[in-house]
Amino acid sequence: MIDRAYVQRMARYNRWQNENLYGVADRLPDEERRRERGAFFGSIHKTLSHLLWGDRIWMSRFTDLPRPPGGIPDSVSLYSNWEDLKIARVGFDQTILDWADTIDPSWLAADHIYYSGATKREVTKPRWLLVSHMFNHQTHHRGQGSLPADTGGRQAA
Repeated sequence: MIDRAYVQRMARYNRWQNENLYGVADRLPDEERRRERGAFFGSIHKTLSHLLWGDRIWMSRFTDLPRPPGGIPDSVSLYSNWEDLKIARVGFDQTILDWADTIDPSWLAADHIYYSGATKREVTKPRWLLVSHMFNHQTHHRGQGSLPADTGGRQAA
């Protein structure tokens, strides 16, 4: 099982990696950020929009934060403007950091029940596993931000 220190480290890692990726993406022309690259969500912009939407979904499950609008298909267009996406990312990374500082070991050890829109059913899993999944989801999609279009969003062998 993970502990509070792990959650705090991962929240800091998440912010650090987002700063790196957004810093590189910010130097690209908007048309390059929006170019379809064959990743799961197409472009860098859409992938980063989905990633922020995903973080907001998980945090709405773990806290009293509101659920973002739409489902997975809508996640790519939640932030149509690059500047708005960057500002929202920075703010939400701080939200995750603040939340990580409040984690209680008994909360992490408990089961969590939530409704999954992707599977259309109620799910019960250990919270520590779901928190780990949230951070893994971030890493997974950030990795797609730098893949060439001909790999279809997969790591080359």
